[in-house]
Parts: sequence; structure tokens; C-alpha cells
Amino acid sequence: MFRTLRIAVLLFILATVAVGAWRSHAQATDWKDSIHVTIYPIAADASAASRQIVAQLRPDDFAAVGEWLQEEVLRHGNPVLRPVALNLAPPVEALPPPYPQGGNSLSVAWWSLQLRLWAWRHDGAPGPRPQIRLFVLYHDPALSPVLEHSVGLEKGKIGIIKVFASRSEHQRNLVIVAHELLHTLGASDKYDRATNQPIFPDGYAEPEHQPRHPQHLAEIMAGRVPVSENQALIPDSLADTRIGPATAREIGLGAPR
Repeated sequence: MFRTLRIAVLLFILATVAVGAWRSHAQATDWKDSIHVTIYPIAADASAASRQIVAQLRPDDFAAVGEWLQEEVLRHGNPVLRPVALNLAPPVEALPPPYPQGGNSLSVAWWSLQLRLWAWRHDGAPGPRPQIRLFVLYHDPALSPVLEHSVGLEKGKIGIIKVFASRSEHQRNLVIVAHELLHTLGASDKYDRATNQPIFPDGYAEPEHQPRHPQHLAEIMAGRVPVSENQALIPDSLADTRIGPATAREIGLGAPR
């Protein structure tokens, strides 16, 4: 009897969590109201450069993400005037649990649960409770010239975003922020993980362009501008990116105007 009751309670909790996640996702992708997004900056190393960049961050530093998304949402036929309401939290002094590189599905699932608990413990930002939480880890390029991949989780609506602590990289950092933000809304990657080349046609911002190469824009979930069959360039800013039709469908947007 006790075992049956315990199972019933666990099933009820799981069902409640699942329904809550479904409602959260449905509300975030109906594009009728603003999505509340909070950005949590983190100095990912002990470098003075990283800590200085994090200390100097202001909400306006991320405004371009909201402006870009507003333009793209409108271009895809949705009239909401403010798709995201961005809030900048005070710096977080702890690092998230590391992603299990090369791990199996069980270890990734365990990591996801640990991450959600960690995010809940460090969610002390003032203002409205966010629907999406983006933890942006700043790395000194002198110490980390190459960064591991960032992660955006649709379940849990959490992003772990790794960027360079450099003002010269700020605009490119925002491209990564936007990319991971769309992951939390259900967008998938559209590049070949072995080569980092955008996948045609979904990874092309202008797949109908003739000749096909060079392209002049990057599809945001491909992350690069394909300039030839075997070469693609990292965009300099969000102005060089677009939300393509496949990504738009994944996040609930209509046909572009």
C-alpha cells in the first residue's frame, strides 16, 4: 500500500513538472507577450580581465539581442513589439556543473538535473521571475584561446554560454547569446558538427540565392556565413544573421514577409 502511494505521488510530481514545462514553452513561443529573460554574468576564471569585464557590464550591453529578435519576429509576420524583456542580474560567483564531454545519455540527464538545481540556487536576480535564464561565462582569451561549446536547454529554459572577456569580441558574443537563447525556445543546430559547415538548405539564411555561394548572411542556428562549399565565416555581429524558415517553424514563428 505504501509503495503504491509513493509511486502515485512521484507520478503526480512528474506530471505536474511536465505540464508546467509544456505551459512554459507554449507561452514562450506563442509570441503574444514578452518573454522574460535574465542574463547572469560570471567570471569563469581568476583573470583580472574577466572580472573587470563582468563588473562593467550594463543592461544596454545586451539590448542588441532584443532589438535583433524584434526585427526577426516582425519579419516572420508576428507583430509583438517586444518579444523579449531582458534583465541583467548581479554577477554570480559560482561556476555551473561542467558538461560531461563525451558522456552517455544517462550522464547528460544527471548533469541536466544538477544544472537545474544549481540554477535555482543562484537565481537571486531582482525583478520579474524569468522564463529563461542565461548564464554567460566570460573567459580571458589569454588563458582560454579556444572555448568549449555553449549549451542551451529547452527543458528547463537554461543557457550556459561561454564567451570571451574582450570588448573587441562583444558583438560576436551577442551572436552566441542569441543562438543559445533560441535553443531554449526549441531551435536546433543547423551545422555539421564534424566540419562546422552550415547544412544546406536549413543552415543557410538565403538558400534561394543564386549562385549559392558566397552567402552574405548567417542563419543564426548555423552560426556561420557560407562563402564556399568548404568555407564559412563567423559573423561579426547580429546584423549579419537571420532566423531562417526552419528555425522559425521550430520556435513558432510564421512565414517571413
